[in-house]
Amino acid sequence: MKDAAGFIARHTVLARPALVPEIELHLATEITPIWQASEDWLAERDIEPPFWAFAWPGSQALARLVLDSAIPVAGQRVLDFAAGGGLAAIAAARAGAAVVEAAEIDPLAIAATRLNAAHNGVVVDASTADVVGQPCRWDTVLAGDVCYEAPMTGHIMPWLRGLAAQGAAVLLADPGRAYLPKAGLQPVARFSVPTTRELEDRDSREVTVYRVER
Repeated sequence: MKDAAGFIARHTVLARPALVPEIELHLATEITPIWQASEDWLAERDIEPPFWAFAWPGSQALARLVLDSAIPVAGQRVLDFAAGGGLAAIAAARAGAAVVEAAEIDPLAIAATRLNAAHNGVVVDASTADVVGQPCRWDTVLAGDVCYEAPMTGHIMPWLRGLAAQGAAVLLADPGRAYLPKAGLQPVARFSVPTTRELEDRDSREVTVYRVER
């Protein structure tokens, strides 16, 4: 993707998420203009919304816990799954993780994660490789706001539970999405996270961070 970093920089502003002011990201203020700009730049139509351009409530909650050492990651191998713009990954790197991976299927999200990581002076290995189904090579897995569709939930939850069974600490942050599983999750923290009406139907979301049980 030629000059993806330049495209992102032109269509976002540097801003600090409400719950994680220590980290500055390239973020959009409105979804429609950057969505249309992405379609024009890619010369494609009906693409997925640019979720990477917003600091989602689940990622903010995970990043907050990581920076506060409530989720200990120092010296560990960490995966930020469905990373968006890489907020939780950057927090893990800032908190001393030995290796941080960010997994996303959207190439623009990977470009945004790399740009955001560089801006914050940390190293994150960001890749569009599909990690679902891969054996566990991480000590901690962070997954923010991933249960928003039934097919997505059905695809990833058996794998996340399998990672937990292999010994990883799997933390899932959810702001009340409809397809969150009802069992096998142990709540560990709750936050009220300010949101934008560009993405949500309210001004804040109550986010619960769960540990996925083995």
